[in-house]
Amino acid sequence: MSDYKPSILAFAGSTRTNSLNKKLARAAAAGAEAAGASATFIDLRDYPLPLFDEDLEREEGLPENAVKLRELFLQHDGLIIASPEYNGSISAVLKNTIDWLSRRQGDEAPQICFKEKVALLLAASPSGLGGLRGLRHLTTLLHGIQVIVLPEQKAIPAAHTLFDDSGIADEKLKGDVERLSARLVEMTTRIHGKQTR
Repeated sequence: MSDYKPSILAFAGSTRTNSLNKKLARAAAAGAEAAGASATFIDLRDYPLPLFDEDLEREEGLPENAVKLRELFLQHDGLIIASPEYNGSISAVLKNTIDWLSRRQGDEAPQICFKEKVALLLAASPSGLGGLRGLRHLTTLLHGIQVIVLPEQKAIPAAHTLFDDSGIADEKLKGDVERLSARLVEMTTRIHGKQTR
């Protein structure tokens, strides 16, 4: 029997201090831990990156924060991404982070930071669609870099009424997020647990 314990990296595609999506990512990470995973929440604000530029990459290599993020991604088998919707798509900080981390280094396999990662996608928004359009774009993007995206996703409309300073205030929503996090743990174990036997 495998002693595999899923490792989950959780973050939001927002740098705003009181971001609803940061609160959502933290809550989902707590749900993953409750389901038996080891979960780490990071704030992309702590890893500022220049806009992706191949000239900059060629002249200076990967920025220091991209190197740090690469190591974190390589250490985890699953992802929780809470993605705000900006103008019907994903945020610039999220896209820029993905662009830097998708770069191939030396002789390594393409998209090694993302290949076969299992991802749960969430979104919280004050809007009526809850960030659903952005999740569609993010799903397509992640599929293209070999991420296994769970079909179960959650877009939360009128999210400003469902959160407080401590996180999710609505009990039904909290339960929904916990169930999705448990599903991520289950699928990550099913896919990656076999590799430890």
